[in-house]
Amino acid sequence: MVKTTLMIMAAGLGSRFGGGIKQLAPVGPGGEIIMDYSIYDAIEAGFDEVVFIIRRDLEQDFRTVIGNRIEKVLPVKYAFQELTDLPEGFCVPKGRTKPWGTGQAVLAAKGLVENPFVVINADDYYGKEAFVRLHDYLTGDRESQEGIYDICMAGFILKNTLSENGGVTRGICEANDSGFLQKVTETYDIRYVDGVLCAAGENGANVVLDENQHVSMNMWGIMPGFLDELESGFKRFLSKLKPEDIKAEYLLPGIIDNLIQEGRAKVKMLETRDKWFGVTYQEDKQSVTDAIRALIEQGVYKEKLF
Repeated sequence: MVKTTLMIMAAGLGSRFGGGIKQLAPVGPGGEIIMDYSIYDAIEAGFDEVVFIIRRDLEQDFRTVIGNRIEKVLPVKYAFQELTDLPEGFCVPKGRTKPWGTGQAVLAAKGLVENPFVVINADDYYGKEAFVRLHDYLTGDRESQEGIYDICMAGFILKNTLSENGGVTRGICEANDSGFLQKVTETYDIRYVDGVLCAAGENGANVVLDENQHVSMNMWGIMPGFLDELESGFKRFLSKLKPEDIKAEYLLPGIIDNLIQEGRAKVKMLETRDKWFGVTYQEDKQSVTDAIRALIEQGVYKEKLF
């Protein structure tokens, strides 16, 4: 039987949340955080372990708030994403303060993960369907092609991924008739304007979007060999940086999109119609708390998860 790992990226600074560690904000009736619900759904779907990717200075908080509790029901590992964790020959540019993005975050788990894994954001609620679909894909029989990375992705419906409290950034997806991803376009400041869903365009003009198209919410199903690609790719990324590029990030969607364009990856988009919610803004916390309460009342979750 193929074992699978849930990898949770939780090293973000949460600059827009307005203070505190947003990934640890309680939203459930028993003090549960969003990660509790993701882990619960992953266990139900059949995942065998969880890897938390965190900053070292958050380790004690994580162990206290969630890690020690989850260890009682599932094996737990920790990987650490640090600004200074760079390949030999590279150093941190003067003025840079944040780590290097989601690509570096996943790379931090190299050496810890030997199973196919699903990677998610700590502060996003994805729903049960996506975990089941990605787990079944990773453990199912597929035709593999040498030299081509076999990846899957949860494809959410755009209108199911919005915040009532501000614009959001989403990866707009284009797939072929067979459901394989062709392109991901990072799209910014998506919100309703006078009842029409728009995104920020050039010169301040709004671009109208189809609310039913698919988007990426950074929920990917990946084989462990991909970590070698992330390692070599990170060196190439760093070697191309200019001294002024102190905010450049090594981002998973862009990495995967480049591999698709080069013919080195095939990505199966697995549609989920569950509603996403997350804590992007301080005001989102109450909306998430209300959504969790509604799911409990519908019988989707128990009052006490673990």
